[in-house]
Amino acid sequence: MTQAPATIFLVDDDASVLRGLGRLLRAAGHDTRPFASPAEFLAQVSGDTPGCAVLDLRMPGLNGLELQQAMESRGCHLPVIFISGHGDVPASVRAMKAGAVDFLLKPFDEEQLLGAITQALLKDAAARADRAQTASLRARHEALTSREREVCALVAQGLTNKEIAQRLGTTEKTIKVHRARVIQKLEVDSVAELVRFVDRLGPGGGPHGA
Repeated sequence: MTQAPATIFLVDDDASVLRGLGRLLRAAGHDTRPFASPAEFLAQVSGDTPGCAVLDLRMPGLNGLELQQAMESRGCHLPVIFISGHGDVPASVRAMKAGAVDFLLKPFDEEQLLGAITQALLKDAAARADRAQTASLRARHEALTSREREVCALVAQGLTNKEIAQRLGTTEKTIKVHRARVIQKLEVDSVAELVRFVDRLGPGGGPHGA
């Protein structure tokens, strides 16, 4: 499936700033969507569209940091760039610790903003690819039967077929069959790859995981 083009979401209560940012970014070849308030942004944006968000720090209602937190709580993982007309060092530190790509003080250099946006879009693309790969791995793991998941987890722990058979109260021959099916269904070529697969799934990759 072809991914939608990236969009730069602009949130600022100053209409002139929205217009200026929009002109600059469109001239650089970016698609933009302006929002005059955090509430308007949250009501219309889910995070399904690739891109990033450029947020003013100080706005009526929710400020930029609170909007960043609201996005995360709603599962909107768009990378964030903050802009501010005030040299608020504590706020910039909190923003960066919360995962912001950059914190730019107005008036900022155009190339500085464009560079931050390039970085944010690369971060978003990498995160989306990572989430898609994890979803694919989880779907393959969910195709295993309950017993195959048990065998998968024990193989990943380094147990031999004989040890797994003893642990599960069955025969070594039966474990070999289950192991072969696990390898086939997970589409891995080696035990080392299976270990990486299970590690990538995290806690949900155990014998009783989803």
